Amino acid sequence: MSMERLSQQVDAYVAWKRELLREITRYRSWLEHNRLNSDSLSTKLERIQRLLRTDHITLAFVGEYSRGKTELINCLFFSEFGQRMLPSQAGRTTMCPTELFFDPRSERSYIRLLPIESRMAEASVTQFKRAPRHWVNIPLDTSDPDNMVQAFAQVARTKPMPVEQAIQLGFHPDMLDPTGRPGEVLVPAWRHAMVNFDHPLLRQGLRILDTPGLNALGSEPELTLSMLPSAQAIVFLLSADTGVTASDMSVWQQHIRQLDEDTQAHLFAVLNKIDVLWDDLAGENFVQNAIRRIQETTARQLGIRSEEVLPLSAKQALLAKVRNDDELLARSQVGALESLLCERIVTQKERLIEDQVAHQMMSLLQNSLHVLNLRLDKVREQQTMLDNHQQDNGQMLFELTARTKEDHAQHHRRLLGLKTNQRLLKRQGDALRNAARTERLEEHLAQLRRELTGSWTTVGINQSILHFFRAVAGDLRSLEHEAEMANKMVSAIYRRHNEENPLHGVDAPQFNVQRYLREVAQLRAKADQFRLHPKTLLTEQRQLGKRFFDTLVQEVIGMHHRLRQEVAQWAGDALMPLMQHTLEHKQLLETHMLRLKALAQETQLTRQRGQQLERYTEELEQQIAQANEMLRTFRMPSPMQRMGKVVNLPLATRRQSGGESA
Repeated sequence: MSMERLSQQVDAYVAWKRELLREITRYRSWLEHNRLNSDSLSTKLERIQRLLRTDHITLAFVGEYSRGKTELINCLFFSEFGQRMLPSQAGRTTMCPTELFFDPRSERSYIRLLPIESRMAEASVTQFKRAPRHWVNIPLDTSDPDNMVQAFAQVARTKPMPVEQAIQLGFHPDMLDPTGRPGEVLVPAWRHAMVNFDHPLLRQGLRILDTPGLNALGSEPELTLSMLPSAQAIVFLLSADTGVTASDMSVWQQHIRQLDEDTQAHLFAVLNKIDVLWDDLAGENFVQNAIRRIQETTARQLGIRSEEVLPLSAKQALLAKVRNDDELLARSQVGALESLLCERIVTQKERLIEDQVAHQMMSLLQNSLHVLNLRLDKVREQQTMLDNHQQDNGQMLFELTARTKEDHAQHHRRLLGLKTNQRLLKRQGDALRNAARTERLEEHLAQLRRELTGSWTTVGINQSILHFFRAVAGDLRSLEHEAEMANKMVSAIYRRHNEENPLHGVDAPQFNVQRYLREVAQLRAKADQFRLHPKTLLTEQRQLGKRFFDTLVQEVIGMHHRLRQEVAQWAGDALMPLMQHTLEHKQLLETHMLRLKALAQETQLTRQRGQQLERYTEELEQQIAQANEMLRTFRMPSPMQRMGKVVNLPLATRRQSGGESA
């Protein structure tokens, strides 16, 4: 087992997404050609295409210092260079969070570094990412491994600084190494590193996040409040020679464990350094039993299944890959991790794409097919009637045209009725937007800032934060009340429509505020955990406290922005399937009427009329065949299902890393 496996899975996943993109483009052309397009459907299809193009998979490596996170990344991604790329000697080498990704807009590989002094600004790392001028840029020459080693060494650089300045930057002095000079400590030179590197997996949308140890997780709140919750999988590193230490358990409980419940990210523990247990004298059975015991103990302590604890040796795996030593590679057991990552991460992403893209496209196509088949049945029935009344089929055509006109008028009335409903729903959507308006949040933020400025004491902080979260949750509950009314209205409209003109596989879309309430509750829990910690209010922690709450506030603002986007999108999209269904009926009936009129006017010859109707039948059959072909693509199992690798996963209802809900 090698990294080729994950590479093949990611390749198949990307190829599948390309195929879906191609079919959506084809569907859009098909709609245009058949005059079945509408603005709301175009907007929805553009959103689905954007989701497919921007989607990526994030894998985060987390753990205390000296657990081998960076060595494992070297083994998984850089072994082909024959040496360690990312610095990973003993001690605190990864002092700043490092992201590895592929940037298709850049012609050259690079490392971008954000100076540690940027912590003095109120802006988050995410905000700084939008302003490249603040970053130091180092070119990466991928054809020269020594040049790459030197460039990557910059990431681990530290700088001396007076302890007071380090405290201002949010560091706890106990967590920093002294320089030897009185009152001076070593701090990381950089706050964040971004590495754009052309690797087959990164090129296909995999992103790697290498995080520092416990202290940096605490002193860069954005990591735990935003970056880790956005990852599809977290690999938690432990050392086989120490097992789960108190500090490991602290990181796990404070920052990792709840991610499984909150975001349904996949959590794996890696027991690294199993080579310290290798003992040639005791024999292989003894060694494997010892490894199994520590694996089971670790799983019990962390509260996860033992198969989610993977024993391996990153150091020996890297050595084996560099030397092409298959026996050592097998003994390092790194293949089990590669295999698990491959199956779990890719399967989860496939499920999301199936839910947000394939299923929605299938329901649209099924309803188009339903309308086309009804029309084809009607044309065949009329063809038979005309054949049976060859003497007076001019009169018959007149009657058929009149009946078709009635059907058309009925669908036209339905469409007008839906447009009236759309206006009613727009008013309800305005009420939803009003309940989620920016001004409400800005009022709460202004109040929070006033209170925090006025009183940076235990009681002051506690009251301000509690008041802020209560106010935000109160607004969401008002929104929930408006959403209930909107949902009832939409359900009633769908029920009436389906009684007259059933839709296939489309339920009335419901606006759900619950997940936003859960997100606010999770952020509040993190705020409680921080503000109730005994160290939080020590003098040297004030700056850190301020930065923590600034980051927390940014997360609430981000959540509120997503909520407003979803409100606007939902109000616009709720009736779209009904409008589209009725529009397709109306447009096809118009075409049908024109054909019947042409038959009545153009020729009195029965044979020619028969030929014209035959051509119309063939056109409809062709449209149906094209729609069926597209439907087959969207029905096609995802790559993992085709390979028989169906992993039983919950569907993640989470903040999307690559775009909004389609």
